[in-house]
Amino acid sequence: MSLFAMGFLLVILQPSTGQFPRACANTQSLLRKECCPPWDGDGSPCGELSSRGSCQNILLSQAPLGPQFPFSGVDDREDWPSVFFNRTCKCEGNFMGFNCGECKFGFAGLNCTERRLRMRRNIFQLTTSEKDKFLAYLNLAKNTPSEDYVIATGTYTQMNNGSNPMFRNINVYDLFVWMHYYASRDTLLGGSNVWRDIDFAHEAPGFLPWHRVFLLMWEREIQKITGDENFTIPYWDWRDAEDCVVCTDEYMGGRHPTNPNLLSPASFFFSWQVRTVQGEGEGKR
Repeated sequence: MSLFAMGFLLVILQPSTGQFPRACANTQSLLRKECCPPWDGDGSPCGELSSRGSCQNILLSQAPLGPQFPFSGVDDREDWPSVFFNRTCKCEGNFMGFNCGECKFGFAGLNCTERRLRMRRNIFQLTTSEKDKFLAYLNLAKNTPSEDYVIATGTYTQMNNGSNPMFRNINVYDLFVWMHYYASRDTLLGGSNVWRDIDFAHEAPGFLPWHRVFLLMWEREIQKITGDENFTIPYWDWRDAEDCVVCTDEYMGGRHPTNPNLLSPASFFFSWQVRTVQGEGEGKR
């Protein structure tokens, strides 16, 4: 599974992220409806010469749509990624990625045959240096452009069916902010009409598996930009919490003293800008 192919894992919409491999965000790939980039290791599409994978027609579920979504052919996420591409890389064995250039989660090594176990830890069990390193990694991700992925800033229709690509660069952290937005955003029905009755990332059977894969992808990208293959995202066990004990300036940021909708000026994240959306475009808040 790749960042491109990861998705809702739902019964209504096929896997979708809203992010595109940079190698496929061009007119030629969109008009051919094919996203099978070469693997750098051997230069062949999907690493086929090294038996990593091959370019295949996508397989779509034939299951009927549920009553929660009474539309068809109105949203780019339906039967993902068929609106944009109908041929993508199918990876073999322990290989994954948009060009089969990476190892599946839990594997490592040149041929992805080495088992790799990583343990996530409670954030309150981190030492001060470990906690500071985690925050520094987040800041690095916020300020590092993604080398492999871009985001769509228009619908397929707005792209004139592929002849007018509409993509933009994005940093590694905001890539995942955007992914989460794209999976859960309202359905665009054309013009100013939207369908708000269901959030496909949070109000369907894919809630747990979607977010598990989302976190694994996020960990993988931070491991790549930091070179720290042992990095894992710490967790907060909130089951018995009476309030947000990580919402302090030492951790994820306290409240602003005069505006409860803002972070404290002393927070590590106070100066961060968060991307929001305007239609299928984007802005900042």
